[in-house]
Amino acid sequence: MKKTVIFDLDGTLLDSIYDIAICMNEALKKLNLKTYSVDEYKYFVGYGVDELVLNVLRDNLDLKDTLIKEFKDIYDGNLHKNTKPYDGIFELLDELVKRDYNLAVLSNKPDLMTKEYVKTIFKDYPFIEVHGQKTDTPKKPSPIAAIKIAEALNTTCSDIFFVGDTKVDMQTAKSANMKAIGVLWGFRDEKELKEFGADFIVKSPLDILNILK
Repeated sequence: MKKTVIFDLDGTLLDSIYDIAICMNEALKKLNLKTYSVDEYKYFVGYGVDELVLNVLRDNLDLKDTLIKEFKDIYDGNLHKNTKPYDGIFELLDELVKRDYNLAVLSNKPDLMTKEYVKTIFKDYPFIEVHGQKTDTPKKPSPIAAIKIAEALNTTCSDIFFVGDTKVDMQTAKSANMKAIGVLWGFRDEKELKEFGADFIVKSPLDILNILK
């Protein structure tokens, strides 16, 4: 049986926080609402667009649907020139391909956009299963999508490594009975990752190879 690694996308494979912040702040300005710093956005993301919008709106919840539309229009229409893989990600993927691992992505970013990012930025890598947020499947931290990936790859959940940068990813991994690897180059800190069940903590992408051995 081939070994499998499931990656979160934002904050794990991709450094996307700048473009998320820029686009959301632009949408907020259009509605004459308060904007936020990049560091604040690191704690707003992780649960998908709906929760991101709720986090920035706070006391203006009646504007939720309007802001979601504004943000999606701006974000979907951008080239995301600031969004790029973290240093060492390509090198890690090169090694995983050499070692014949199954590669998968599970994100709370909308499904179409998740697939587009992987298809474009990681076009040279054989990601077999790529899933974002869908209307018919509960988003992370529900384990359902992760378990479906395991079933599609005919792999036992307990043999899968789930790599992510937030408590959402650690909760997903533990609920799915997968091994949770928390990364420190993403949006959250070591304390959060350990508190929510990380089996391993890594400081750089290539450190993951030592765990997989």
